[in-house]
Amino acid sequence: MNNLDSDYCYSFPAVRGVQAGRPFYIATCPLRIIPKIFSFDENEVPPELRAQRTLNKSRIPEMVRYILDNPKDYVFSALTASINVDVKFDEHTKSNNLGMLRIPLDAQILINDGQHRRKAIEEALAERPELGQDNIPILFFVDEGLKRSQQMFADLNKYAVKPSPSLATLYDHRDHNSELARHLINHVEPFMGFTEMEKSNISTLSNKLFTLSSIKQATRALLGKSSKDTYTAEEMALATEFWQLVYLNMPDWQMAIKKEVSTMQLRQEYLHAHGVGLHAIGLLGRTLLCERPDHWRDDLVKLKTINWRKTNPEWMRRTMPHGKLSKTTVAIHLTCNALKQALNIPLSPEDTLIEQQVIK
Repeated sequence: MNNLDSDYCYSFPAVRGVQAGRPFYIATCPLRIIPKIFSFDENEVPPELRAQRTLNKSRIPEMVRYILDNPKDYVFSALTASINVDVKFDEHTKSNNLGMLRIPLDAQILINDGQHRRKAIEEALAERPELGQDNIPILFFVDEGLKRSQQMFADLNKYAVKPSPSLATLYDHRDHNSELARHLINHVEPFMGFTEMEKSNISTLSNKLFTLSSIKQATRALLGKSSKDTYTAEEMALATEFWQLVYLNMPDWQMAIKKEVSTMQLRQEYLHAHGVGLHAIGLLGRTLLCERPDHWRDDLVKLKTINWRKTNPEWMRRTMPHGKLSKTTVAIHLTCNALKQALNIPLSPEDTLIEQQVIK
């Protein structure tokens, strides 16, 4: 709990530690105090005179909505802050570095890591003040000037790596697209046991066929959903049926499941064993569901007649324009156009416009 003591200081119960010979302090702070004592310099100053990146305001609304939508279940990691003056640490007797951290009221407490979290907290409190009773951990360092603060920012962000889209999909239990993707890998034959759930790329010797993130993206395309949309039970059943029927009309996939051909060979030789092919099939499915709701199941039988080999000139012109698979939106759309033509599905005006980008 923060309070103002008789010496006109902010007082934080804290734990003291040492890194590289320098003391640091770990404390917790009520959210309601964060906007008041933690500053972030948003003035237009040159990067060389700042210790942080500029605030990306486009990130804030999503973070605010995350807090407000999950008031009993949100998680924010610690803020890291620098204090521009000497601090006082009153260690409790025989406490082994437990004590009271005292910071002068006129000290500037500058956030080195977490400025977007700080801004999101401020805006969330404006809508739900009761969240101010929650706490967030703070890691305090005593500032040694601009150069040191800049180095701290660089060091804190140097090794920060976002999880792969597949791993994020596997672990995200709030995202409905991720929930559907996890459902499919447990109920659809070509995905059961053949889905790479940690990486977004499949290694050469892997026995997997698809990544979890590619299944998620292809199914979003199939159902015409945005990243924030929800799904009905009927839509989940429809997606399950669609991919199962695709599997039944993909002899190569069936051979891989039966271990009559290696997944490595499929990835080397066939377009349908890659995320771009799966995504294009999802787009094709969207057209079939919308324009041929009574016949799409029969239409999928024609998938058997398509030449899926990477050496097919159509894929060379559309999906592999430079001899390498392209994952761009245009390449996926052009690949879907070829599938539509093979199934005698008329191209839309948008499809026709994109066709102009096919390499002649």
